[in-house]
Amino acid sequence: MALLKVTDDRRREIVFGTPPKRVVSLVPSDTLTVAALGCASALVGRTDYCVLPEGIGSVKSVGGTKNPRVEEILALEPDLVLANQEENSRADLEALVKANVRVFIVFPKRVAEGVAHVARLARIFRVEGDPSVRALCKQSYEALREAEAARKGTTPLRAFCPIWMSPLMTIHGATFISDMLDLCGAQNVFADRERRYPLAADLGKATPLPPEKVDGRDVRYPRVSLDEVVARAPELVLLPDEPHPFTDADAEVFRALPIPAASRGAVRKIDGKDLCWYGARSAEGIARLRAEIASFRG
Repeated sequence: MALLKVTDDRRREIVFGTPPKRVVSLVPSDTLTVAALGCASALVGRTDYCVLPEGIGSVKSVGGTKNPRVEEILALEPDLVLANQEENSRADLEALVKANVRVFIVFPKRVAEGVAHVARLARIFRVEGDPSVRALCKQSYEALREAEAARKGTTPLRAFCPIWMSPLMTIHGATFISDMLDLCGAQNVFADRERRYPLAADLGKATPLPPEKVDGRDVRYPRVSLDEVVARAPELVLLPDEPHPFTDADAEVFRALPIPAASRGAVRKIDGKDLCWYGARSAEGIARLRAEIASFRG
């Protein structure tokens, strides 16, 4: 079998002589995608948050995405670890690489990149020619193209989508979630709002550090105040059930604000997997989220 060279999202060239047969997935959406490609039998390890597809619980859990048990991963003798630059800690991934484990790191910031990742994994597992896999890739690309075409003729709803309640956190435009919202007809009202350091500055109570002092820290998840939410006047508030499980009580907080979304009855909890799981989930998730957002148009 010919050598296959695939570049991950850290621009590292990973070489595969044969399809991986012992895979540990540290990314819930990748766990689902591997199974959707018909390769679930290769999974020997997963995280506590890898809950799909049904039956995945029989695969050994190695901990959370942020705190996997590295020694247990090594004990499984994987020939591939699937990781995410954002979800998994750098120290854990470096420890695995140092132990000569092949680690494939993914970091899509756009829906199109997440959809393309399905085909990339199909190549890695050498199943790109399977009819079911080709159908999955086709479905994913068609869902993306249909959404892109519809978006060109749609005036988006101004939307607020928090990802954490206390402290209240949301998303910058340079994120997968923000791009998914935009693709499906909702404009992120905080797309231009970067996270400021220190915390007091992020909340408007101190002078932000200059860019050279931020030292490359992630600025894509700002902590915002309810006053900022009011000032941005969202027409729609979407509360995903992950990474933070927003509750009915949380929803009532936003319904009590003087914002268009509250007066329109447009504050709703949604399935976070459709919003932030890249890969195979997008094949159906894009259409569901489009329909959800469209239901709030006047």
